[in-house]
Amino acid sequence: MTGVRKHNWTIGILAGVVASAALVSGSEFGNVHSYALHPKLVAWISAATLLVSGVIATRRIAGGLGHLVTLRSIAAAGAAVRLLATGIGYLVVVFAVFAVLEVSIDHLLVGAGLAGVVLGIAAQQSLGNVFAALVLLLARPFKIGDHVRIRSGALGGVFDAWILEVSLTYVTLRTDDGDLKIPNSAMLAAGVGQLPGTRADPVMPKADLGQLPDVDSPGPERQMP
Repeated sequence: MTGVRKHNWTIGILAGVVASAALVSGSEFGNVHSYALHPKLVAWISAATLLVSGVIATRRIAGGLGHLVTLRSIAAAGAAVRLLATGIGYLVVVFAVFAVLEVSIDHLLVGAGLAGVVLGIAAQQSLGNVFAALVLLLARPFKIGDHVRIRSGALGGVFDAWILEVSLTYVTLRTDDGDLKIPNSAMLAAGVGQLPGTRADPVMPKADLGQLPDVDSPGPERQMP
């Protein structure tokens, strides 16, 4: 699997280099509005090469980034990073192709800007939780199975909890009152400190064995009168 991942990264980087070369050659030597045939061919061939190699580079590099995040956190976070990187890469490729073909993108930029503002306002809280999840996964102030103390006025003060799950929108905690789902943005703004008792499986926290009777040992002998 390691060899396959390195192969994907190599293909992605090489495809990115080819896409960059096609962008430069198409911009410098191509002209779709020229009366001569040669500049038109250069522009169209460069645009086609840029599109194909750009898509390949985007898919390979986005897949590599998603795999790295999955190794450090969870599969859902890796899928989100892969989706985000793919969207950004495709957007860059589209604008680069338009630049080679000398297509005016002023109206596209205005429309994309308005759409981005509307979507950003409508999904402000959800996007905030997603970006907070990325920060938590990269900074790693805690991980699944940790026993932590959380200080936050918005969450009701100070309380102790076990980290059960970290997703794109919520952090699942186990407290004395039961399981809680805390938005990632609230966890990012809270103060979190490690407590003793961290272990790999937080589903059933171990009880204090010193307070439990030993069922294998016989009880105290009763004296006969």
